[in-house]
Amino acid sequence: MRGYRVALFSGILAAGIAALTRPAVADDYRGTFAQRMACTPDVFRLCGSEIPDVGRIVACLRQNQTQLGAPCRAVFESNAEATGNDVAAKATGSAVGPPGRQ
Repeated sequence: MRGYRVALFSGILAAGIAALTRPAVADDYRGTFAQRMACTPDVFRLCGSEIPDVGRIVACLRQNQTQLGAPCRAVFESNAEATGNDVAAKATGSAVGPPGRQ
């Protein structure tokens, strides 16, 4: 039973992180295992009452962004920079994106 809940939560967390960190490409960018694991403690600590609703988890993490631990905050900061690069790439016509996506 515990293994099932962990697997279910991991899937929900992956979708939540993808929606939060990369809203423009949430369907094709799910976040890495390391990114999901970096934010797992914060989801339980700050947003446990929102599980399993992905939309509410995402909203909760956004509302509590200043309280995120350093590992999860780093995920958000790195993805915010990548999103900015994607916007700049569209404006200039160059292809810039996360590794493996060109």
